[in-house]
Amino acid sequence: MKRLSLILTALLALAGMVACTEKPQTGGGVKQDAAPQAGTGSNFTQPGWKAGDKTSWEQQLKARQQYGQNEYTRTQSK
Repeated sequence: MKRLSLILTALLALAGMVACTEKPQTGGGVKQDAAPQAGTGSNFTQPGWKAGDKTSWEQQLKARQQYGQNEYTRTQSK
């Protein structure tokens, strides 16, 4: 009985240690990021924005910041 409990305890400890190990992260190379204005290739883009055009990208960001994310311009004073 004592031997069985010792074996079970050892197996549980071993299983616990195996479950907590981390796999090595030797991945397959580094992916280089593209410029944000390059686009994603998706058809769901803002009208007026041209992929690859940096000034168009900056104008769209300014417009979104000013009109879409600015609470002062979204609320109406009475």
